[in-house]
Amino acid sequence: MRIFIDADACPVKEETYKVALRYGVPVAVVANSRMRVPDLAGIELVVVAQGPDVADDWIVESLRPGDVVVTADIPLAARCIDGAAFVIGTTGRVFTEDSIGGSLATRDLMQHLRESGVQTPGPPPISKKDRSRFASKLNELVERGSGGVRPPP
Repeated sequence: MRIFIDADACPVKEETYKVALRYGVPVAVVANSRMRVPDLAGIELVVVAQGPDVADDWIVESLRPGDVVVTADIPLAARCIDGAAFVIGTTGRVFTEDSIGGSLATRDLMQHLRESGVQTPGPPPISKKDRSRFASKLNELVERGSGGVRPPP
């Protein structure tokens, strides 16, 4: 198992690192530009070329079934689910085959409204409750994927 972070606008990187370190799961922090990541074993910064969907494409091409992807990007979430990955949004919502269709439809509707000139609200800022829910759900996904096995201390 490996955790991929769609990192350019990810507000829960620190929470992801903590869960990953607890289980000894490697993390790929994928971004279009350099950013600071902890200098810890198992955490790797992957800088991809600039351009639309370049980071998304890298993540999808690198996935193996059972990997975990952290993203707020609904189309990327759908692609990763197709690759048999676990996908979690930055507020702790776990995307599944059953839920992704509705999420894509809502995203497309909101995009259509914006393109039509309708003012739509952006996502609310991430709250402490969102961060806590994210960490808890990510912990569940990693524990499920690793068979509940933690590395020795």
